[in-house]
Amino acid sequence: MDTEAKDPATVRLHSHVEMGSMELKSILGYDDQGLVAAPEKKDESPLKTLYSSGSGSFEPPLKALYSSGSGTFEPDLKALYTSGSGSYYRRVMKNTVVNSIRTVVFSSRLNLLMPFGPLAIVVDKVTSHHGWVFLLSLLGIIPLAERLGYATEQLACYTGPTVGGLLNATFGNATELIISIYALRNGMIRVVQQSLLGSILSNMLLVLGCAFFAGGLVFSTRPQVFNKPTAAVNSGLLLMAVMGLLFPALLHSTHTELHFGKSELALSRFTSCIMLVAYASYLFFQLKSQRSLYVPVDEGEEIHSDASDDDNEVPEITKCESIIWLTILTAWISVLSEYLVNAIEGASIAMNIPVAFISVILLPIVGNAAEHAGAVMFAMKDKLDITLGVAIGSSTQISMFGIPFCVMVGWSMGVSMDLNFQLFETAVLFITVLVVAFMLQEGTSNYFKGLMLILCYIIVAGSFFVHIDPTAIQDKPPETDD
Repeated sequence: MDTEAKDPATVRLHSHVEMGSMELKSILGYDDQGLVAAPEKKDESPLKTLYSSGSGSFEPPLKALYSSGSGTFEPDLKALYTSGSGSYYRRVMKNTVVNSIRTVVFSSRLNLLMPFGPLAIVVDKVTSHHGWVFLLSLLGIIPLAERLGYATEQLACYTGPTVGGLLNATFGNATELIISIYALRNGMIRVVQQSLLGSILSNMLLVLGCAFFAGGLVFSTRPQVFNKPTAAVNSGLLLMAVMGLLFPALLHSTHTELHFGKSELALSRFTSCIMLVAYASYLFFQLKSQRSLYVPVDEGEEIHSDASDDDNEVPEITKCESIIWLTILTAWISVLSEYLVNAIEGASIAMNIPVAFISVILLPIVGNAAEHAGAVMFAMKDKLDITLGVAIGSSTQISMFGIPFCVMVGWSMGVSMDLNFQLFETAVLFITVLVVAFMLQEGTSNYFKGLMLILCYIIVAGSFFVHIDPTAIQDKPPETDD
């Protein structure tokens, strides 16, 4: 007791430890003679070893230990963290930026397609070959859409599962909405309608089908289960969306408009407002009123659930970094989307592919790359409620928010965007919603259900390949000299 009281270095060390956390006590519990040495020697190497982490950042307990009452570092300790080439904080910032770029840009093999984006811009400036510009832009957007989904998942780790699912669906559809807005600016209403329709079909048939198929192969000995009431609510919203699209199409096809050319547009805008109100009510119902309805069902035994709790993902980037990357990726997707939209008509002529097939099949596959990868991954982990939230939730958001939102945006631009998707497209959507609703009514899934959904999507794709849009001039068959 006496020797310890007489040693000023030891007294100062213990007083600081009492102010710190329990982690410091375990760290300073090592008998490091450099820490308790006489002040005259000023041996800084052990301190540098102790207070330098692998990433070059302060540990919060150590930072609290070496803070004075005024909240500032002592001059000698501040000099300790200054290197000869620059300040410590500059090195920390540099390491943070490098680590963030390494994590987001270089962690996925799909990012090998990123150079195709700048290459599409170069080809457009040099040659103006619409076929190559469209193809290169399409390939360049694929990794950006996937990384946009990754950044959204990282941000969702800080917001909770319900809000995280909403963020996934929102930013997962950001690519389609950006492409639609650029197409509206160019007056390409049919491209907007067909790309949004194709996104719904792709999510409900291709994405959900691949997820059911992959999950069923991994868990082939038992059916996978999901929350049936949640699926029923989403199916009801999708049927409501079909009703909103069906009436303007019937009004136009039967020539029963009160004011020809005006009643159809007025009904579309009125219906869009109702659909937006319905979607806002759905968000309140999901996030506030009936949150217990959206609790995932137990998938497996208690041992399995305990194991899955241990597999909770830890975010790889911070919340601030996630927001910054979302901004950067969204801006870059916007740039490529402009080149993509401008090249659609020329690509249709150059590749002899109908614009309807490009809009309904090719564009949504690119835009849904993030949802596709995420839904399959969660299904293989036996988390079907998240899979349905991504696939069916995304379809619900596009049908109840994306389409009405584009109608409102077109209204503000002076573009006559309406809900008349033509009878052929509306009938395809209606049958698709019925097929998926029947698949979900049991609350279980297997690989055979997934295979049926995939085959249904192949039939839809073949139908649009031979479909000629009567309202699109560029879809007219070329004249022959024979």
